[in-house]
Amino acid sequence: MPVTTSEERAPAPAATLRPGSLGTADIAFFVVSAAAPLTVMAGVAPLAVLLGGIGAPAGYLIAGVTLAVFAVGFTAMSRHVRSGGAFYAYITRGLGRTVGIGAALLALIGYNGMEIGVYGLLGTATQDTVHALSGTDVPWLPVSLAGLLLIGYGGYRSIDFGAKLLGVLLVAETGILVLLAGGVLIEGGAHGLSGASFAPDHVLVPGTAAVLAFAFAAFTGFESTVIYRREARDPERTVPRATYVAVGFLGLFYAFVVWVVIQAFGDAEVMKAAATDPGGLFFSAITTYVGGWAADLMHVFIITSVLASLLAFHNAINRYGLALAEEGVLPRALGRIHPRHRSPYVAGIAQTVLGAVVVLGFWAAGADPYNQLLLWVNTPGMIGLFALQLLAAIAVPCYFRKISHQEGVLRTVVAPVLATVLLATAIVLVVTHIDLFTGASTTVNTVLIVLSPAVFVIGLAVAGWLRRARPRVYQNFAAEPAEATDQPKESRTCPPPS
Repeated sequence: MPVTTSEERAPAPAATLRPGSLGTADIAFFVVSAAAPLTVMAGVAPLAVLLGGIGAPAGYLIAGVTLAVFAVGFTAMSRHVRSGGAFYAYITRGLGRTVGIGAALLALIGYNGMEIGVYGLLGTATQDTVHALSGTDVPWLPVSLAGLLLIGYGGYRSIDFGAKLLGVLLVAETGILVLLAGGVLIEGGAHGLSGASFAPDHVLVPGTAAVLAFAFAAFTGFESTVIYRREARDPERTVPRATYVAVGFLGLFYAFVVWVVIQAFGDAEVMKAAATDPGGLFFSAITTYVGGWAADLMHVFIITSVLASLLAFHNAINRYGLALAEEGVLPRALGRIHPRHRSPYVAGIAQTVLGAVVVLGFWAAGADPYNQLLLWVNTPGMIGLFALQLLAAIAVPCYFRKISHQEGVLRTVVAPVLATVLLATAIVLVVTHIDLFTGASTTVNTVLIVLSPAVFVIGLAVAGWLRRARPRVYQNFAAEPAEATDQPKESRTCPPPS
């Protein structure tokens, strides 16, 4: 009779995420793809030009600089916080477990809102593309449901599969914009190239506030680099580099492309063109300077841009779900990792089912896929992510007050405090211009604005319940991995900087 050793009887170790899978470029692809540059430019930038005039490109630069300032403290903290909880882990370190649990719930709702609403955009963008190319009308619901299945499959596969796919899609959507820029620059624009967009008298105008609201929204999700820490190669270097690459690329690229489209029509004429047909502004420009075939490609690449954004947000949500399941806050089943693909596949299935429920619910109610499913679901998600950025900025100096470190005052105090002021201003701009994002009634807008703070308050109540009913879960919330023994154990908090 064969002898079975204890080693042979031992169960196979549980599957884990695949460490060392993602380099700087891979993580940057996820972040930039989530922002959907082509969709933002072709779909939103014309409204920014219409509201802010030819100074609109400067608004994207200002937003980029603001978020780069935020990234200074954020990335400094990323070298010290090794938890997979991303935003909520950072906030917990600085502001305490109760606020951190509130932030965790806000992150989960915020990222889901940012993704699920976009299935409405996928449906309408596909409708527009099919109609433009063939004159055929297609229903939006089957397209959105097919997108749910496709994105669910992409999240089910390995993270390096997703990174490669996003790399291809991102090259396609940015490439078509570079093609437009090349055509305009070679021709010298409508009346010669002008730098008037960056002159103070065109930037410092009343409409700039609205442009800034759009510009900050265009960067949503850039901070998700830290979500991929567990799968990054050399995360202490890779994550900060990817963050700076993403915010730097987006800020410069957005400003450049908006400036290019202004040159395509001319400083004096672009406002009239944007007012006449905002949705066709980029298509008209690329048809004139490159050709109708390029406009057809742009239509197709808008669909792939939306798909790339969906996949990027889906992967981020799955990892938040995984982290919270490992914390014991969400059901443990959501923490299962696929043994071959090493993906948080159960969290992905749950997210896909949630998306299907929301999409079908809006369809059953007869809602418009763009004006209601997209705008009403995305807007509170966007506000929630802005609030998380603000809390993270406040948490940075609080955290560094409690530990011994070699980081400079600029990174640990000056930049975070400045980022706090700038991000608070950005939130005010977005909230006061909420009608530009939703086109809804005052009542609907009020509900959309209140949703994020309400979710946060619910999260605080959940934290109180956990502290009483499940003290071990509460005590271990956002704890550092076992190997990170050098991390501080303090739980005291400090008030936000004034």
